[in-house]
Amino acid sequence: MLGLVRARRRFRLETERMVLRLPEHGDYRQWASLREASAGFLTKWEPTWSPDHLTRRSFSARVQWAARLQAQGTGLPVFLTRRSDGLLLGAITLENIRGGPAQVGTIGYWIGQPFARQGYMREAIHGLVSYAFTTLDLSRIEAACLPENVASRSVLEKSGFKYEGIAQSYLQINGRWRNHVLYANLRSDRRGRTNVG
Repeated sequence: MLGLVRARRRFRLETERMVLRLPEHGDYRQWASLREASAGFLTKWEPTWSPDHLTRRSFSARVQWAARLQAQGTGLPVFLTRRSDGLLLGAITLENIRGGPAQVGTIGYWIGQPFARQGYMREAIHGLVSYAFTTLDLSRIEAACLPENVASRSVLEKSGFKYEGIAQSYLQINGRWRNHVLYANLRSDRRGRTNVG
């Protein structure tokens, strides 16, 4: 049942400085330019880019994929755009949304190098996680990153995520199977609290 109502209108979420929305075909030039300019910053943390990664055709497939996930209620791959001027800053995806007894989803994200360490991703994570807990009625949001990705670990921890362990050979990153540290944010998180009741 999750997603049937949401499928009728396109997702849009506003935070203090940003609009989180689905990608559109008109975003191609901004997206390709930001990804290309940030390639050295991003590729060490991401799966290997395909040879056609920055092409318009590949981007069109990405736009269609995002719309399909939202329509199915299984994901929200959204762009982060600055409210003041519409500039593309990065992206965050809530995917693998499962209802029923699980009520869980997974987030992944990237930020363009010029906009890193300015609090945008923390703001985006907070907005999307709040939406997931309140509107989607999810109970658990998961995330994973490379152990040495200090910036990503920090933004997760500052956003209320708690470390849960290590997953061996979790994803192929830059062409190699890599271990990842696992984090989760629970809607009713009592981990680390001392008051019982």
